[in-house]
Amino acid sequence: MNNEREEFLLGWMESQQIDGFFIAGKENVRYISGYTSADAYLLVTKEKQYIITDPRYTEQAAAECPDYEVIVWRKPGKTVGDAVGALAERHALKTIAFEPERMNYTWHQDFLRAVKAELVPAPGVIEGRRAVKNAREIACLRAACDISCRAFERLLSDIRVGVTEKELAARLSLYMVLEGADTQPYGNILISGPRTSLLHGIPSDRALRYGDPVLMDFGCQYDGYLSDMTRTVFVGRADERQREVYALERRMVEESAALMKAGASSKAVYEASTAAIQGTEYFDYHYSGIGHGIGMFVHEVPFLGPNSSAVLEAGNVVTIEPGIYIPGWGGVRIEDQLLITPDGNENLIHTTHDLIEL
Repeated sequence: MNNEREEFLLGWMESQQIDGFFIAGKENVRYISGYTSADAYLLVTKEKQYIITDPRYTEQAAAECPDYEVIVWRKPGKTVGDAVGALAERHALKTIAFEPERMNYTWHQDFLRAVKAELVPAPGVIEGRRAVKNAREIACLRAACDISCRAFERLLSDIRVGVTEKELAARLSLYMVLEGADTQPYGNILISGPRTSLLHGIPSDRALRYGDPVLMDFGCQYDGYLSDMTRTVFVGRADERQREVYALERRMVEESAALMKAGASSKAVYEASTAAIQGTEYFDYHYSGIGHGIGMFVHEVPFLGPNSSAVLEAGNVVTIEPGIYIPGWGGVRIEDQLLITPDGNENLIHTTHDLIEL
């Protein structure tokens, strides 16, 4: 286990008088233990750490987590709760913290049956720690962003009349892997024409037409850390209204990003993002969730929006992505990924904000 992260977790447990911490979230398991695959859980106690998995992953777990004892839970008639219950009895644990957002009703009922210790909900403990990145994490995030930018530049030559959204999305995923991404891509958005008003539209068989906007919201994984960027380009020449909306969107992104530094409030950033469209016909077509933290998971704390109480900290890596979405016409979004510093921010996405016509 990473000593710094172990000290944090054990320190939190001591402060809360907690004897054990059960960790189920995939990203949190990796963050604490270094385990990179799936179907594994952690139980951290003051005396010892355990990784609980099934026989498919025992060799990998032992190799990647040498400080953990590997526990196989998948036995006839047994559950993860049974494995945790046996370990709780071994260490005489009286209280075990768990991640309530990661445990469904069935799991919770099983734990109540099998674990003879008090189960204590501990929401956001590890996620809050993950929000501030260290130097190695920042290096991985920067590499992921560089890969995405290079893949985007490669894709531009493929965007033309007649090619389908699905084909372009597949090429984009391929280019990111060829540029060095982990071969575990997450869902990318690549949509065109009027479909660009769909904030999270799925690539379809629609073929691109002259004058279409093409909205690409995508990213990749590098050593477990993610990039997330969006660019909107045009097939052929953009018309007058497309140029107007694009110019407003660019202002929204750049004016909100200008405020983003340690100590900036989410609400202030949101208000800056809407200044360009206040009093225009487009205000009603923006979405208030304008950004989020990113790391091992694509949507992490802090979140940016008018109802968020988040205050940015140095070491946060957050997206900024206000947009304009007009049903039946289309939408425009630009998204960057910013490293927050004491005095400002560093944009990890180096692709231009200029309007691109292909």
